[in-house]
Amino acid sequence: MLRIIKKPIHFCTPEQSPHKFCQSIRYSTILIFNNSYFLMDQKSFLKLKNLRHTLHQYPEVSGEEKQTAERILDFFEPLQPDQVIRNIGGHGLAFIFEGKEKGPTSLFRCELDALPILEKNNIKHQSTIPGKAHLCGHDGHMAIISGLGLFLHQQRPQKGRVILLFQPAEETGLGAAAVIEDAKFKKIKPDYAFALHNLPGYEQHQIIIKKGTFTAASAGLIVKLKGENSHAAHPEAGNSPAEAMSKIIVALQKLPDAMKKFSLITVIHARLGEVAFGTTPADATIMATLRAFENDTQVLLQQYAEKLCTQIAKEYGLEISFEYTEEFAASHNDVDAWEFGNEAAKKLKLKTKHIRLPFRWSEDFGLFSIHTKTLLFGLGSGKNHPQLHENDYDFPDNIIPTGVKMFEEIIDQIHH
Repeated sequence: MLRIIKKPIHFCTPEQSPHKFCQSIRYSTILIFNNSYFLMDQKSFLKLKNLRHTLHQYPEVSGEEKQTAERILDFFEPLQPDQVIRNIGGHGLAFIFEGKEKGPTSLFRCELDALPILEKNNIKHQSTIPGKAHLCGHDGHMAIISGLGLFLHQQRPQKGRVILLFQPAEETGLGAAAVIEDAKFKKIKPDYAFALHNLPGYEQHQIIIKKGTFTAASAGLIVKLKGENSHAAHPEAGNSPAEAMSKIIVALQKLPDAMKKFSLITVIHARLGEVAFGTTPADATIMATLRAFENDTQVLLQQYAEKLCTQIAKEYGLEISFEYTEEFAASHNDVDAWEFGNEAAKKLKLKTKHIRLPFRWSEDFGLFSIHTKTLLFGLGSGKNHPQLHENDYDFPDNIIPTGVKMFEEIIDQIHH
């Protein structure tokens, strides 16, 4: 159960009393959850809440996050980071907080972009941009990393350095690659990288964590077939891709049955010719999402899918071509990085769920797993909360301090 106290109270240590600390805190927001204490002064909490609400009102989709980045820059200006890197991987931002001693570099990442979906909520901070909305919670993730900025302003790392990364274009799968390929990334190449994602369907404040793969690799496959037109009265004079297209749709979705490890193919769109009742079609397009829990399995799945489609096209004498879009690597949780996150949850006495199977959805953070030791974990946003990408979703403000505190505890382990 969660209780929020917003009034002057006096505390003693937990050893003296299970409900007191030995310090006086004026007008603080005290979150008491499962005997765990999250202390965030009311002024800071309201700052983060107001920031999130503003970001929610003015969403920008992947590649267009210019004003969002400006708002984050304004928030961080009084926090005096030691270095600010702008326009990394597009509109991305990196804030660097240096320690006094040499040590490791850790990166904490959130996402700048919203979704091209119309919001249907009755809230004061509803999106003001028609057809665009923060329906994945990236506004809340930004608030959490901004809260980490407030913490680092007051308490720099003792050793090493902490990077707060606001990454563009997560939803399209292009942002992480753009950041990593940017020459500026060499300045901040981390030893560890951490991120969280809020997860509806789990209790608020619950931590969902796993060693190894946490989210799947995925890619959008576009298959194009080309035959020949003819008059609809004489279909034998042309070469319609209709039958081949139908076979490919069925065959692709059956292909994972032959794979030794988990994989999934979902056909999401198909188009045949044009609406012309006097003409047989010459062109067809099939679009499918390919998923696997491991990157090498994903590569094999793509190779087998292309080979299968090519065989069918050849059987019907059709030309064929392939394109890929929205490619995501699997997010892989390194054992060392996992230990930091697991220990943080233990120290905070948070309810923790150790999942056995990875999530089937994908996260752009997975690309960082190829370059450094990473941890991506889930933060419960409510058992009955609207699901991600639904038009009535809104990030719950009261889990912001939980996310901030998890990252603070990880920093404490690595940098103090």
